[in-house]
Amino acid sequence: MRLREFEGPMELLGKSKEELRILRIALGEPAFRGAQIYHALYAERKFDVGQITNLPVALRERLSKEARVTLPEVKQRFASADGSVRYLYALPEGEGKETSRPASVEAVFMPSEGRQTICISTQAGCAVDCHFCLTAQLGLIRNLTAGEIVAQVLLPLEEHKAQLAPPFEAQGKQTNIVLMGQGEPLLNFEPVMAAVRILLDPGGMGISPKHVTLSTSGIVPGIERLAQEKMRPKLAISLNASNDEQREELMPINKKYPLSMLMEACKNYPLRTWEHLTFEYVMLGGLNDAADDARRVVRLLAPLKSVKVNLIPWNPGELPYRESSPERIEEFRRILVDRGVPTFVRYSRGRDVMAACGQLALLQVQSSPLTTLRSAL
Repeated sequence: MRLREFEGPMELLGKSKEELRILRIALGEPAFRGAQIYHALYAERKFDVGQITNLPVALRERLSKEARVTLPEVKQRFASADGSVRYLYALPEGEGKETSRPASVEAVFMPSEGRQTICISTQAGCAVDCHFCLTAQLGLIRNLTAGEIVAQVLLPLEEHKAQLAPPFEAQGKQTNIVLMGQGEPLLNFEPVMAAVRILLDPGGMGISPKHVTLSTSGIVPGIERLAQEKMRPKLAISLNASNDEQREELMPINKKYPLSMLMEACKNYPLRTWEHLTFEYVMLGGLNDAADDARRVVRLLAPLKSVKVNLIPWNPGELPYRESSPERIEEFRRILVDRGVPTFVRYSRGRDVMAACGQLALLQVQSSPLTTLRSAL
């Protein structure tokens, strides 16, 4: 019996441990074969079933005919002077209604001393239309599958493994993942959570929940749904304004989920003992960076138990905004800190190659010469 009669090879990438257990039943194999395939894909990063040498030869030959591991094509790499690399991936046409269009999407690899961070996309384009974000100019092209999301982590890790110290190879425990690239994660909930479970599973990629962060523009039903998940990442809220009028001008999603509704969802969100809610605030010169804005943010967050704020200087693009001055940013930060709100200024990596926060819009730019990267794909 074929795995999927008349439908072509089964896609393995993105499949959960349980789905691969079901696969082994179709194969007529012992129960542990599914776990072997799962570990090989995500922990060992073996993308060719022929490389899974602990499987019998006959099984590998059958899988080669009836299953596949489809990786995005790396169309281009843009290397920043700060060491970051923006990946432009080509995605093939998917099988479902929401993934039936070929698309391009981006991820960013950011190495630094003692850790590495990978910023990944959850949709091709974005439907939320934050006016200060270049990605919004693309609109929503399509949702990504769990496999396409996970691949954005697997590919850079495999490509850069020769340059990384041994701790980075210890099940990815020194790796930070931020779901902050193209798209709104909570509008593609099921594939995003399927990917997150693989990332967080000790038997999969083994990344700690403390090192994975999902950023949302404030999709309240998605926040409430995420709160019910047993295995979940940290949550970051893209705030960017101090009142409804201001936020609706910058983020039209606020008309559907106003600040009162958003703050109530945040108040009810169940934090783990080690966890806090992060609020991201893009600093836009002359729009949302006044001292009065900072004081309103303090009042807005006061009912919440454990929060921190990241102030993000706006990253330039062909949009009608300007950066806040360093003095304005520091004044804003000081007002929050003096009132007991932990606040940090986060300067984005990769600005020179359009890899920074809000810049992922499939743009072609000049980049620094790439160092030779080892790839075993």
